[in-house]
Amino acid sequence: MTEPHPFAKYVQTIARGPNLSRPLTEEEMAQATNMILDDQVDPLQMGAFLCVLRVRTEDPGETAGFVRVVKERIQIPKDAPDVDLDWSSYAGKKRQLPWFLLSALLLADSGIKVFMHGTEGHTEGRLYSRDALSVMGIGHVTSMEEAANQIRERNFSYLPLQYLMPKLQDIMDLKPILGVRTPINTFTRMLNPFDAPYSLQSVFHPNYGEIHREASVLLKQPHMAVFKGEGGEGERRPAKPVVVESLHDGVSSDEEWPAMLPGVTAHHDEEMNPDRLLALWRGDDDDQIGTNAVIGTTAIALRLMGRAGNPIDATKQATEMWENRAGQPLNTKNAA
Repeated sequence: MTEPHPFAKYVQTIARGPNLSRPLTEEEMAQATNMILDDQVDPLQMGAFLCVLRVRTEDPGETAGFVRVVKERIQIPKDAPDVDLDWSSYAGKKRQLPWFLLSALLLADSGIKVFMHGTEGHTEGRLYSRDALSVMGIGHVTSMEEAANQIRERNFSYLPLQYLMPKLQDIMDLKPILGVRTPINTFTRMLNPFDAPYSLQSVFHPNYGEIHREASVLLKQPHMAVFKGEGGEGERRPAKPVVVESLHDGVSSDEEWPAMLPGVTAHHDEEMNPDRLLALWRGDDDDQIGTNAVIGTTAIALRLMGRAGNPIDATKQATEMWENRAGQPLNTKNAA
């Protein structure tokens, strides 16, 4: 009789049908994750495992178990500065330019230390943060050490997943083979590698927001906010109201922000020319959607970090920051 593969029990647990299957506990997912990261899983098992989770939707305990194990393998440099805000970027943009990048850079310009991590290339026809930042003259880093140095110097750094945790990038790259995105897209958003006290997350499907928040409770994340962002990225959609789901010291709250541009229809940007990002920053472009996306996204971050008491004050403060921005992104005048 052939002995069952050690990983088979985890597939069996989640895939035995509607009456017998159940989600993995946080500890079971931690054990499964260790096997995945150590290359102890057969490719067939990996495909089955990922697809079942994708169809059923990963739950908070599974999310927390996976993230906890990955975080244990990420080494924060001993001399790393204290990062204020963790910002994940894993969706890429298809209909609108990644205006949210200017929000992150605006926060950095004001002295807030922002660490961004993300991926690229898993979905055809999208513009990813790494490429857009490169067009603006802002290169990515390839290690946590480089990220720490860049944050210290410029209050901002972007580290692609392929350097942060290569195995997870390999799994994401399975999308063309599997035909669907994997749960890794959910898990990686919550990694917060530098253990920043504030985490800004986004979802494409609103029902995932509560999963992020409940998992954040299990992971003991002090403060986080998650909302349905444009294209799945952490970007405010100015023409639509948005519900921001927050967590502060274990207490959940929901806050509805009204549309910034009611009645305005966001156009589909056919060109997706990233040169326009820098043009908007410099004042050479007056795109209404872009400007309000930058201000609105910045406002959500300020509200999350307790720098504004309500959405109106947050938006006012973000507008003033935008109007008084530096002459170029990542001006080092405020770097600590």
